[in-house]
Order: sequence, then C-alpha cells, then structure tokens
Amino acid sequence: MISIRRSRLALALGLVVAASVSPVSADQERPAAFSSAGVIETHVDLPAAYDGPPAPELPATSARDTEGRTTIRAVKLSAPLTLDGQLDEAIYRNITPISDFVQTEPVAGAPATERTEVWISFDTENVYISVRAFESQPDRMVVNEMRRDSDSLTQNENFGFSFDTFYDRRNSVNFNFNPIGGRNDGQNTNEGTWNGDWNPIWELAVRRGPDGWTAEAALPFKSLRYQDGTAQIWGVQLRRINRWKNEISFLSPVPNGVGTSGLSRTSRFATLVGIEAPGGSRMFDVKPYAIADVTRLAPRPRGRDVVGKDVGFDVKYGLTRGLTADVTYNTDFAQVESDEQQVNLTRFSLFFPEKRDFFLENQGLFLFGGVGTNGGDTPTLFYSRRIGLDGGQVIPLDLGGRVTGRVGAYSVGLMNIQTGDHSSGVPSTNFGLLRVKRDILRRSSVGMIATRRSHLSSGVPGTGETYGVDAAFGFFQNLTMQTFWARTVTPGLSGNDDSYRAQMNYSGDRYAVFAQRLAVGRNFNPEMGYLRRKDFTKNNVQLRFTPRPKRIPSVRKFHYQVTFNEFINDDGILESNDLEGEFRTEFASSDDIKFTYNRSFERLFDPFEISRGITVPRGDFDNTTLRTEITIGPQRKASGVFFLERGDFYGGDRTIYGYNTGRVKINAHLALEPGFSVNRVDLPVGAFTAKLMTTRLTYTITPQMFVSSLVQYNSSQNAVSTNARLRWEYRPGSELFVVYNEGRDTLSRGVPDLQNRSFIVKVNRLLRF
Repeated sequence: MISIRRSRLALALGLVVAASVSPVSADQERPAAFSSAGVIETHVDLPAAYDGPPAPELPATSARDTEGRTTIRAVKLSAPLTLDGQLDEAIYRNITPISDFVQTEPVAGAPATERTEVWISFDTENVYISVRAFESQPDRMVVNEMRRDSDSLTQNENFGFSFDTFYDRRNSVNFNFNPIGGRNDGQNTNEGTWNGDWNPIWELAVRRGPDGWTAEAALPFKSLRYQDGTAQIWGVQLRRINRWKNEISFLSPVPNGVGTSGLSRTSRFATLVGIEAPGGSRMFDVKPYAIADVTRLAPRPRGRDVVGKDVGFDVKYGLTRGLTADVTYNTDFAQVESDEQQVNLTRFSLFFPEKRDFFLENQGLFLFGGVGTNGGDTPTLFYSRRIGLDGGQVIPLDLGGRVTGRVGAYSVGLMNIQTGDHSSGVPSTNFGLLRVKRDILRRSSVGMIATRRSHLSSGVPGTGETYGVDAAFGFFQNLTMQTFWARTVTPGLSGNDDSYRAQMNYSGDRYAVFAQRLAVGRNFNPEMGYLRRKDFTKNNVQLRFTPRPKRIPSVRKFHYQVTFNEFINDDGILESNDLEGEFRTEFASSDDIKFTYNRSFERLFDPFEISRGITVPRGDFDNTTLRTEITIGPQRKASGVFFLERGDFYGGDRTIYGYNTGRVKINAHLALEPGFSVNRVDLPVGAFTAKLMTTRLTYTITPQMFVSSLVQYNSSQNAVSTNARLRWEYRPGSELFVVYNEGRDTLSRGVPDLQNRSFIVKVNRLLRF
C-alpha cells in the first residue's frame, strides 16, 4: 500500500509539471502500480439520482455507508486473466479486494467469522470473479459434490455471486461453486422464482490450500443480457457459505431469516459500477445435433428393434443486448432424465416439472400471477409440458421460435411452436404465446398473457384461448401482494370461465402472515396450462411465529405455524376444509424435527377409483392425522427426511412411512440417492398397499462429465423403470449424451417382462460467432 501511495504522489507531481507544457493525453502512461498489475484506470460516472456511496477510487474497490448501502467498482484489465485459480497476478497484490461480509445466519448483522476477499474485473470478452476464501479449520470443510447443476451444492462450502444486469432490482442471474469445481447457475425472477436449469457458458478454476481455497471464474459478456450502452451499472451480491459451521454471510446485508435465498433478494444488492460493455458483443449461437437410437417397441415375442437417426439445430441470436431470439428445428429431448414417479391417492392430477432445455431459459418470464414452477391449486396458464407431450407419448416438435428479454422497463416473451402429427391420432398443432410485463414503482410490476392452441386436447374441433392480467407489488422489506384475473375461450364451454386471485404475504424472520382468496370457474379451461382442480373458491390463511432462543445454543429456531384452508364450489357448497398446526425445531447443526396435526373435512360428490378395483364412494368424510418428520442435515455424509404419518382416510385409516430427499455421499465422485414411501390403506371398501421406491446413483468423473442411473419401482403401476445417462461437456456448451431406458412389467412371474427398451447416442456442438 505504501508503494502505491508513493507512485500516485509521484504521478500527481509529474502531472502538475506536464500541465504547464501540454495537455495530458488519455493515452499517456498510467500509474506504475496499476500498469504493472495490468489495470486500466477509468473514470466512473454515476446517475444524478443515485443515492448510495460514491464510486471508490482505485486501488479501493468498495465503499459502504452507515445504512449498509454498498458501491462496488469493477477493475478494467489490459489483458485477460490466466484462469488457473492461483491468484498470483499483480492485480491481487495491488488492488484492494472486496471484503467485510456480514452474517445472516446464525447471528444476523454480525461480521463473518471467516475472511473472504473478492475482486471483480473485466476485459473486452469476459467479466471475472476472483475469490480467496480463508478457512481457520480447512480440514473440517464439507466438500463432497463435484457434479455440475447439483441441487446439493449449497450444502458444501460454497461461494455464490449474482448480477442484476438491468439494474431493475427485481431479476438476476446467479452462480455458485465450491472448492473442488462443482458449480451451478440459474435465473432469479421477481426476487424468488428460481430457474436452476438455465446453463450459460462460463469457466471456472479452483485450488485448495493450507489456509482455505481460491477460485477464478470467467463469465463471457455473450452469456449475459444487459442494457444498451457502453457504461454499465449493475446490481451485485456475493455470498459465502461455511457449511461446516452452518454460517451464511453476504456482501450486502439481507433480511434476517432468508438464509441461502438472500442471493435472490435483488432489491438488497450492492451497486456495481465501472463495467464497460464491449461493442459488437451481440450473441449469435448455432447448436446443431445428431442422434442415433435403437428402440424395442413391444415385449417379445412380438417386439422388434427399430433403428433411427435424426438431425436438428437450435439458433440463438441477440436482437439487442437485452432481447434474444431462439429458433429450434426438429427438436429432440432424448437426453432429458426420466420423470420421477409419484403416488397419487387423490382425485386430482399430478404436476411434473419441465426438464427440456428449449423451454428453460427465461422460464420465469412466462410465469403468471405469482405462480411458481411446482404446480398447486393456482392455475398455471402456460405449462410447457402441454407442448410435445400427450398422454406420456412424445409428439415431434417440427419448428419453434421465441423472443424473450427486456426492452426498457418491459419484459417481453413471444413463442410460436408447431408440432407434427402422431400415429396415435394427435393432429399437427400450433401453440402461440405472448407475455408482457412492465416494471412499476420500486419492486412492483403489471403484466398480461395470451395463449392459443389450434387443436383442443380433448379432440373437439376448435381452438383454445386464454387471456389474463396480473400484478405483483413489493413494499418495505418483507411485504408482497399478488393478484390476477384470467379468462378462457373454449368451444362448448361458456360462462363461469374465469379465474382470479388476491394474495398478501408478510414474511419476516420472527413473524409471518399469509392470506389468499383464489377462485377457478367450472368452465375455466387453459388449454396450454395446468389445472389441478376447478369449480372452487379457496380461502387460505397462515400464521407463523419463529423465535430464536438465545439460551439454547443447539437450537437455531422454533417454528410455530397454523394454516387454514377452505374450498367452496360455484354453488356455494362446502367441498373441503382443513386446519393444520405445525411445530418444528431447526437445530444449529441444520438437523430438523417437525410434528404436524391436521383435522380436515372432505365432501365427495362423485366416487373415484383410488386403486385398482377399489372405489371410494360419494359422501362426507372427517379425517384427523398426525405426522412426524426427522431431517438429517444435508451437509452430512448421509442425509434425508424420515417420515411417519397415521390417521383417518375416507372412512378408514392410512399409515404412511418412508424416506425421501435421501443422499449418501460416498466421496466427492460417488453419491447414492435412495428413497421410498409406503402407503398402507384400509378402507371399508377394501385395503391396499402402494409402494414407491427410487434409487439414483451418480458417479462424477469431472465437473464436466458424469454417469447417473435412476431406477424406480411403482406398485400402483406394476412397473419398474431404468434410466441411465452419460453426460460429457467436452467443450463449453457442447455435449455428448449416451442414454439407456428400460421399462418392465412386475406382474409377470420371475424376472419382470420387458415392455420397452431404448439405447440413444446424441451429440451437439455449440458454434459461437
């Protein structure tokens, strides 16, 4: 630091002398400390309305005011960094790092107990994030996940960063990595709707040492969407997880109790200045693919092997820096992992998540009315699995295109896809979608959606259309409100064809209040959406009290929660209600125990078949159930949730026990994910047992290559299925897949009979221009 100050003083004296002779050129030599570090000193202009701390002067890179608002300065490089994770370039010696992280867990607002140093820099191609994470006890670090895009990555020692590239304080792109190269990424919409299936191109190098670990990440400008213009102002958040001590800290303080999700609280981000976007950085990607497969269509002796082959491509083009066009031809999704089986003992349909790449980028933009990606009673007006899938059959996608992104204060999504004919009788169908949202106030938005399907899923002639408007409001720190109104137009269905919702949610660390009114008409029929149930008005209230006991060090929180739900149909008749009380203890170790008591009433107007040969009659049913769950913390070698439930069930009784979200981490390369559930049901009309067993085994060779197998047994369907995959990202954005699928019928004697089998090889290549 002394040498830096002397160099700057000498420069200042030299400039005084030179000024008396001639003007100073922008091309003149920079201070020695900066030029030797490969740094180009630039001038930063902030908007007149900006009320945060001023841009720091190099070598400083961060400034924080008394209210916790932070301004971060990105450093411009004269040459690219060498990505090796060593942090031995001069910039790391001569430029002051970003530091002074603040805890959110376990002691909100306290300084982080382990020091973290971060540098944000850029050149004409990339934005760089460099990290030095000190560890006082490095031998205790929890590091056992190397696979890319693993959901359990945050259960390791972990560093995450997030950019709000449009500085809208609502949306962001998030990146996480651990000390052995495991990484994931995703998009955050409206401060909390997460899409972890977005996979941009970026590079990472990590190293472990005796005092912690270091990392360097390079994120190409072409992998990002951002505002027009050279000078950029972004939001930024940095997060450090010390999993061995269950501590979470952030650069910019976040509300108490948000935990790891603080990386998605965009309105609390620091301000990043100094970024200069390169000219001509507009994206143009072409990704052709080739596929070959062998499929057995039916069991022996009638079965035969069919050999197939195909080609297709995806094109991604940046219309502007914030608006992207996607075109797909002859799309194939053979590499996608099979759906996980579910046991359905209700009269409502199941929801399965989307896994196909084409529909995943900017998925959050198409969400409507505050509905997430997990289904539920609230209608999903656009459910992408309605396209290319019908009754479990794959329908060919001949051609599709979409435009998504930002135009000023507007978020825009436009999609049009044409599917082909299918031998089952499904006709060629066109799917159209328009989604527009506009930001208002500080953390609020209003929007609309319109969808159109050219052939109805029921087979009745005609088109199905859906229209809706929605709004989301964010006030203060923890208060949000959501509302929507929508209507469908379906031949043969008229009147009582709309849906609306009004919701209020206050979610603080200590207290929470949730209230909602949701209505779905009897003839509401979103042909491109998902509808779990209709013909109801739902009233829902939830209260939570979450104290943090200071005198019990082993306990982080107690959770007391009461929930009431009520469903009334369009004729004003009560269909069901339930009152649930929950007590949960969250331990400092991240283990958890929960007890739940539920009293419910359900009126069945029509009988329904709950299991093969067993039908629940119409009538009124009162049920009382008790449930216990024990969670073993996910940072342990063996983790998961054990559960036991016992209670009334449609005039009889039901016992449920099992183990889910299980994971046994053998080492950093090999992991086993077992799970099972058993439903023992005894009704006046009959008894049955439904069993579901799932095992996933994953061997990660490198962060870019892994082999996984998913074996599932479902007694309700008398089926056992196997899905095995090899995925190798042989260069950034280019992949090789080898997939084996098999389905067997367990009703046969001895070895289950083969029902179907396929072997698939697919390769794609990213061409970036």
